[in-house]
Amino acid sequence: MGEVKLHGFWYSPFALRVKWSLKLKGIEYENIEEDRFNKTPQLLQYNPVYKRIPVLVHAGKPISESMLIIEYIDQVWPQHPLLPSHPYHRALARFWVKYSDDLTEGVRALYRSKNVEERKKAIEDIWEHLRVVEDQCFGKENKFFGGESVNVVDLAFGSIIKYITVLEDIFEEQILEAQKFPRLYSWFNIFKSEPIIAEILPDQDQMVAFLTPRREQILASS
Repeated sequence: MGEVKLHGFWYSPFALRVKWSLKLKGIEYENIEEDRFNKTPQLLQYNPVYKRIPVLVHAGKPISESMLIIEYIDQVWPQHPLLPSHPYHRALARFWVKYSDDLTEGVRALYRSKNVEERKKAIEDIWEHLRVVEDQCFGKENKFFGGESVNVVDLAFGSIIKYITVLEDIFEEQILEAQKFPRLYSWFNIFKSEPIIAEILPDQDQMVAFLTPRREQILASS
């Protein structure tokens, strides 16, 4: 099927989505760890428009943007489908993937917050998005968003919520509260315990240790 390479950052939720997809499909690939401040010439060549990760290179052809990469992977390697086959359910999955990306705005605002007021506003924005997911996505007794197996919506929300739990430790704040979001909280614990998901889930303490000083650098330079 051709050589597969992935350019990414180990701590990126967007690269993590792609890694999970490749692992679920059983696809061997070469992981190329990029440096945000010193990107490789290959990355800049493969993604000249946005100049960012993740970039999947398959048989020498680059694809960028995490969810486009996952859709490509799902079409090329049909085992363990990640998107529903029915057009309506596929459209719904894409809708919720887009909503998970909307959630990143609040997460980014929290990470860059400079004071208590900004932090509170960012957390309230995250809560507002999580409440919609709690109320709209768990009407049935499904194990995952895709039913009994992990699908693209699980990967989208799982990668972002993992990042939220890291911010919980950095700010010593409870965001994904079991009392506020019981079904979402339960789903995430089941999701992250899946062997393939857990195998490449970034270490919590390492992420906190890496992102805390980096956040301080960003605030100092702003």
